[in-house]
Amino acid sequence: MQPDLLSGIAPDLVAGVDEAGRGPLAGPVYAAAVILDPGRNISGLADSKRLTAHARRNLSATIRERALAWAVARVENPEIDRINILNASLLAMVNAVESLNIAPKLVLVDGNICPRMACAVRAVVRGDATVPAISAASILAKVARDEEMERLDHAYPGYGFARHKGYATAEHLRALARLGVCSIHRRSFAPVRRYLNV
Repeated sequence: MQPDLLSGIAPDLVAGVDEAGRGPLAGPVYAAAVILDPGRNISGLADSKRLTAHARRNLSATIRERALAWAVARVENPEIDRINILNASLLAMVNAVESLNIAPKLVLVDGNICPRMACAVRAVVRGDATVPAISAASILAKVARDEEMERLDHAYPGYGFARHKGYATAEHLRALARLGVCSIHRRSFAPVRRYLNV
């Protein structure tokens, strides 16, 4: 982590935040916030997209056990359609931070856009690969969302949500053409709008 990011703030008051699920055509967008314990190292933290599903699940359990504080929040697809996916992602981040049982003095967010929060917030480009707390948040958000999409696969069979997690794969687009739009699809997304009348 770049030392200037902390600006003299104790590490146990710094939260990392990341989201999962901005790109998919269906399902909620998730965000997680994590304050790591400086005295309990977690090896293997990395950008969640670069880890296998098995590694993510194992790390998610370790993060929940060893972090000083963690929280996961979600914003459902109707709200995504109402306020747009960027604002929904920022809202999920704010909700995750506000759900922490420790109030951070600094929040480090992956990317280049900061949500408005009561404490100081800084955006870190590629933070999910360079800031351990953001990496941890990335993993928690990704695992929570993937598990939810696997549950939704049972509720809405035929779309393949357990496999593609709602992303615009060829399989998903074929299912949309065949089955039409279901209640967890994001109707404001162009590929979904094409199939609203199927």
